[in-house]
Amino acid sequence: MEGWIMAAQLLLGLSILVILHEFGHFIAARAFGMRVEKFYLFFDAWNVKLFSMKIGDTEYGVGWLPLGGYVKIAGMIDESLDKEAMARPPEHWEFRSKPAWQRLIVMLGGVTVNVLLGMLIFSMMLFGYGEKYLPASELKNGIVALELGKEIGLQTGDKILSIGGHEFKKFSDLLSSEAYLGTDVEFEINRDGKRISLPIPPDFLVRLSRAKAGFVDKRQSFFVKRIMPNTGAERAGLAADDVIKELNGTKFEFFDEFKEMLYDHKGETVELKVLRKSQMVDLSAEVDEKGWLGFEYGTNDFTYVNKEFGLGESFVKGSANAWNMLILNIKGFGKIFSGDISFQDSIAGPIGIAKIYGGIWDWKKFWLITGVLSMILAFMNMLPIPALDGGHVIFLTLEALSGKTLSDSFMEKSQVVGMVLLFALMTFVIGNDIWNIIRGYF
Repeated sequence: MEGWIMAAQLLLGLSILVILHEFGHFIAARAFGMRVEKFYLFFDAWNVKLFSMKIGDTEYGVGWLPLGGYVKIAGMIDESLDKEAMARPPEHWEFRSKPAWQRLIVMLGGVTVNVLLGMLIFSMMLFGYGEKYLPASELKNGIVALELGKEIGLQTGDKILSIGGHEFKKFSDLLSSEAYLGTDVEFEINRDGKRISLPIPPDFLVRLSRAKAGFVDKRQSFFVKRIMPNTGAERAGLAADDVIKELNGTKFEFFDEFKEMLYDHKGETVELKVLRKSQMVDLSAEVDEKGWLGFEYGTNDFTYVNKEFGLGESFVKGSANAWNMLILNIKGFGKIFSGDISFQDSIAGPIGIAKIYGGIWDWKKFWLITGVLSMILAFMNMLPIPALDGGHVIFLTLEALSGKTLSDSFMEKSQVVGMVLLFALMTFVIGNDIWNIIRGYF
């Protein structure tokens, strides 16, 4: 079932992004009197389509190949490579008959809509959900260093003061890629009263993306919140609101300590000393082979901030967040070119994106990921590859500056080269997804 939910979210998210991207080209072309012959979600390769209908001069449809979508503007050299149409004398309603500045606006239409969509999604999420976060000041007991955290030198109990020279204000800052995209980034931490600088490896973001549990957690005391049925906790007689104080005669304070002690006694029976309504109770409990008793825990250590935004404030902050996401993508691309991050480790194809959406339908998460993807799509489409919008923009800019129109032959050959590059890239990306599944990264 989870697989179907992942696929459905991926399909819906990409459909929204592709339709609106192509609508940007469509509406700009129509505004300048250009005829749009086709508007398709997905590609109708070899003229195979799932659905089509014609309204006016435009055929609207859904293709069978889910690798994007397209609008076919009359008189434009595109994926169709319609040489027969291009051989005829230009008509006034064709793309090639319009001034370079109008054609440039048409090519920028898709990216513009993607940016506006990203700004809208980020803004409306703030307006609808607000912002809930845990202030760094609430981490009075420091952090729990998980496996990746230990690998980079963090220790349980460390109190993080700053990341990359910026004051550590929210726990969520630790999971923000923005913090780790600079050069020579360091953690400033308080360890047992001493201030320590801890360098962050250049490939940390890649390693973090593979670490399913993250790299740090909040250090916290705990109580029993809910008992799972048919578990050692239920058989032992543990109850909601119990506070476990000792295990086999050893006292502890935090959940990470208790968890490690359970793991050391997996498959065994342990003796617990439990505080229950101001009284101490002794219990014997069976630890399963995974090192769990079988209860959900809670804590009273933290007070979260719930910040709400008015409509105007939401658009200001949401738009800034969207643009910041675009800047992060540019910085990330720079990391790839500098060699700090490998290209193979930095990309995700359809399978990887579906995994990010997840197997539980959560509208808040869905819209967040779709907003991020909208900004990524805008960035990717502006890359100077001939078959992408960015390639067309480069050619049209050169034409506008030089006053000379590039030949149809050059444009056709450029389009072919671009399409070969894109299909090769798509093949590599999908293959990389499969390889990541084999390696256990997904």
